[in-house]
Amino acid sequence: MSGADVLTIGDRPSPDGHAEDILLSLTERLHRTSTRFLGYPANLDFDHTACGPLLPVLINNAGDPCGGDPAGLHAKPFENATIAWFTRLAEGDPADTYGYVTSGGSEGLLFGLSLGRHRLPNAPVYASDQAHYGVRKAAGLLRMELVVVPSDADGAMDPDALRMACEERGAHDARAGRSPSGAVIVATVGTTMTGAFDDVAALRRAARAAGDTHVHSDAALGGLLAAFAPVELPWNLRHGADSVSVSGHKFIGCPVPCGIVVTPRHLLPPLAADEYLGSSDHTLDCSRSGLAAVLLWKRLHELGTEGLRSQARRCRDTAAHAVGALARVGANPRHVPHSITVTFDRPPTEVCNRWHLAAQNHRAHLLTMPHVTPETIDIMCADLAHHRGPPPSHPLSAPTEM
Repeated sequence: MSGADVLTIGDRPSPDGHAEDILLSLTERLHRTSTRFLGYPANLDFDHTACGPLLPVLINNAGDPCGGDPAGLHAKPFENATIAWFTRLAEGDPADTYGYVTSGGSEGLLFGLSLGRHRLPNAPVYASDQAHYGVRKAAGLLRMELVVVPSDADGAMDPDALRMACEERGAHDARAGRSPSGAVIVATVGTTMTGAFDDVAALRRAARAAGDTHVHSDAALGGLLAAFAPVELPWNLRHGADSVSVSGHKFIGCPVPCGIVVTPRHLLPPLAADEYLGSSDHTLDCSRSGLAAVLLWKRLHELGTEGLRSQARRCRDTAAHAVGALARVGANPRHVPHSITVTFDRPPTEVCNRWHLAAQNHRAHLLTMPHVTPETIDIMCADLAHHRGPPPSHPLSAPTEM
């Protein structure tokens, strides 16, 4: 039988053990893939097998984490502990910060833009040409105009280009006899292709010409890297963001997609408590995975803030190793300071497929996530050299910074 036939759901119950055999085969395939997983932002360096006893029970965190739940099948204390930790990292006011565990970075982004839409109903969304494609999806769902702003040589949004776009919109509003429409800014902290960090503080200053602003920091991968960088990178609530979202399955390491979003409470739209839920609900999806919240808490509890800091340092060191290794095989690597993304000349298709590299136009990239070691990089580079042929006799030393 083909793979599709094996997975067909029939009218009768499947034989005992049949589904387990299929899942074992899936697990083996995923483990094989994980040994050559270099091109996408997921941390595979974790072990949550101890959480197996949670699988026979439903954990549904319905409504706001801080609210009650008469059903009782929830893990909201774990979620609240996770939000409290991230509030400190994002330098929010513990007494005035709301947050919850999301299904991933895209939900966090949509939540942030929905706040901006509520505050500034006529404002367009400004995002760089390097922002995640989810920005376009979210703007479309919210029926918000999207203004694409050019990026600089690193791939970060150009504040001067944003200022000019906001001034142009302000002049248009004035000619039409309207009050300034304002601006909803998406600051991408860790761009998809180059890993560049948009400067939240600079973008807020640049948008002054538009009037009132809401800045969402889409820090899915780069937020935790920025938090632990050896220099200050403006990315969080203290730096001028009105909402911040990160992913939990990227740098932190969770077996299910999840994330965190936070914002000052005073920016939330007013909502009455729901008698059925026993709490208010500012979340986008009401019923939420309590299992994801527990897994995220477990990982953070095991690592602690200093463990994450050490993990970030190790990943940056591996990125520096990758730059050198790729330069030695003539692959022309480039690297944004403090990121863990290294771009290089696009390899042959078989190399991209074998190592699950992300490619765009003439360039590809790898990310030195916590599961990626210098030895893995060296093996990939040897494979690349085999398919590309020998490097030039006098290869130029690739810059370690863009």
